[in-house]
Amino acid sequence: MREVLCSLLEEKLGYECVAEASGGHEAVQKARKFHPDIVIMDIVLPNLNGIEATRQIKSQQPEIEIVVLSMLATRNYVLQALQAGASAYLPKDCTLEELAAALTSVTKGGMYLSPAITTAAALKNEAAGISAKNFADGRPLTRRELQVLQLIADGKSTKEIATTLEVSAKTIETHRKQIMDKLEIRTTAGLTKYCIREGLTSL
Repeated sequence: MREVLCSLLEEKLGYECVAEASGGHEAVQKARKFHPDIVIMDIVLPNLNGIEATRQIKSQQPEIEIVVLSMLATRNYVLQALQAGASAYLPKDCTLEELAAALTSVTKGGMYLSPAITTAAALKNEAAGISAKNFADGRPLTRRELQVLQLIADGKSTKEIATTLEVSAKTIETHRKQIMDKLEIRTTAGLTKYCIREGLTSL
């Protein structure tokens, strides 16, 4: 899909695709390396979900505009994306013309939300009142716990997660226990099912 999207962006809309990424961490790294004007982001990504990747990119390079293109076109995910810093949100089955309109809007400093999702005005007003505690549909998990949870669901070992997040294995074990206590889930399989249900990882 990335290849097709890049081809359409370059051949039909006149944009230049400077980089592609297959996961959230890679997206953050390549945004830092290539300094693009716009990043087109999915939500369900390996290692780091698109909402957290958006938050990290915007915190490091606030001038970059984030356009979310995802099958998870529900109010909850749109609000999360806006709170993380995205300027546009469209479903993956949107037309090329609609994507072009979104890119034009964010280039001019505006916001674009697909009519297929909901009305822009209502979302912008609600997004303005979102706090960190509301992130991910009100789940009582911190951002770091959400990162650890997704990596667990992606099949990473405690050592691999510790290396990825640059902390000790003991710290990851503490996070794992806190996650299980908060969600009242006691198995890795249960945590994985939870992540799939919440759109934090794919099958």
